[in-house]
Amino acid sequence: WFFRLSTFQEPLERLYAEQTDFVMPSRHYNEALSFIRSGLQDVSLSRGRLKWGVTVPWDPSHVFYVWFDALLNYYTALFYAPPPPGPGDLDLVKRFWPATFHVIGKDILKFHTVFWPALLMAAEIELPEHVFVHGFLLGSDGRKMSKSLGNVLDPFEVIDQYGPDALRFYLMRDVAFGGDGAVGMDAVHSRYESELANDYGNLASRTIAMVHRYRSGIIPDVDTDPDLAGDFANLRTQVTELMDTAEATQALEVIWQRVRRLNRYVEEQAPWALARDPEAAAKLDRVLTSLVEGIRVVTVLLHPYMPAATEHLLSALTEARGEVRFGLEGAEFAGRTGGWAVAELAPLFPKRA
Repeated sequence: WFFRLSTFQEPLERLYAEQTDFVMPSRHYNEALSFIRSGLQDVSLSRGRLKWGVTVPWDPSHVFYVWFDALLNYYTALFYAPPPPGPGDLDLVKRFWPATFHVIGKDILKFHTVFWPALLMAAEIELPEHVFVHGFLLGSDGRKMSKSLGNVLDPFEVIDQYGPDALRFYLMRDVAFGGDGAVGMDAVHSRYESELANDYGNLASRTIAMVHRYRSGIIPDVDTDPDLAGDFANLRTQVTELMDTAEATQALEVIWQRVRRLNRYVEEQAPWALARDPEAAAKLDRVLTSLVEGIRVVTVLLHPYMPAATEHLLSALTEARGEVRFGLEGAEFAGRTGGWAVAELAPLFPKRA
């Protein structure tokens, strides 16, 4: 039995013309469109010699070719998944379809960017808004991972040594989402030490320690530094715009620029020096409150990348207020804040040998 893919030549060309970001990144859009323009032929959707598979309802002597059977599951699974607990709309099809991003590997491009949308068109079901094609992780030498070559990055080894947050962070940080990239244990260690342990973890630990040392663990209730606030202006908008186009690695870099800015702010303001000068008490209050607020904002935005570490840190910063908030509304740098206690914090990312 055949699916009349040829019937959808014009509808697919029209889809690609009207929605130039249907397939992302753009190089894969061009690859898929080129395949369509080469001329679509009807394709076999059943196999007569196989004994395993989903039986064709109108012909029990045939089973469906797996790539047609499997594609339908993206949509039909929503009819069988148990509804989530709690109030609200429990219709999972209505809630999750059409998908904003359908994420696939680049080696199955044809099935998901040509066959799949044609099947949905035939069934008069809405198409995903975008099909995002991710690349491959390569060995540290840039070649395909192979045990015989010894260039394999074992994710469980990374988790055992550095934790799952570090693995998530590294993969998003070192390899641009959507592209190919080399990965290796040495690079994991470098990112962990330089960015997680030093840039972020040490920033959080020393800031909280200074609040305890100089202000008895209470964040001063004062106006934040407008100069630092300016560095955080439009940060939430920048990050959400990048995430809306699946540019997760670029969004992480934008957030990390603020992590570096906070570290520079510590060095510029030198709170330890201000603490020795009684006349600088008000300035020290502003510096400490501004640092805490900046760390809070980047922590909210880093939550998708490092859920465990960010939840631990935000709990330390806000638990006295009785809240831990990771909604995007919490990613705005406040003009005035403070007045509550911060908890002591163990190192988020302890140094590794």
